[in-house]
Amino acid sequence: MDYSKFPKPKDDGKASHLFNSVLPDISLQNQQGNFLKLKRSDTFRLIFYFYPLTGNPNKILPKNWNQIPGATGCTLENCSFRDYYEELIKLNAIPVGISTQTVDDIQEMTNRLLIPYDVLSDSDYSLMNALGIPNFTNEKKIYFKRITLIVEKNIVKKVFYPIFPPNKHINEVLEW
Repeated sequence: MDYSKFPKPKDDGKASHLFNSVLPDISLQNQQGNFLKLKRSDTFRLIFYFYPLTGNPNKILPKNWNQIPGATGCTLENCSFRDYYEELIKLNAIPVGISTQTVDDIQEMTNRLLIPYDVLSDSDYSLMNALGIPNFTNEKKIYFKRITLIVEKNIVKKVFYPIFPPNKHINEVLEW
């Protein structure tokens, strides 16, 4: 996809507080409706990539979606993490997608795109509010701005923000 046609997001400073922050004791539902605890004692890295909305072929995108800086490209970003899933595992890291979409919407997307890892719903904005994740509002609904957090032992060790273009972001994560 040619992202030169879409507005590029700018660093608004709304993610600068996240480096070295500690994950809150929150659980979110995955695509099967099971709760995944975010604050964990695992030895692997967690790659939390937050994205606004993955379109559904049977639904119309929100109004003016492609004019919102950074909104376009969620499907391609999810597919890039899917395509490099095995390589991330070899690097002792597990990707976890997070959106404000409902569990049903996320389940449709993960089934259609064959996503092999958890994608979580923060439809009640509990994680967004607890960590202060950058967001935007469109048609009275709140969406994440695209951001990725690399977490080691419950501490955010790397923040990628803003992310553009989303389909190339996996290269930055792998390089880090």
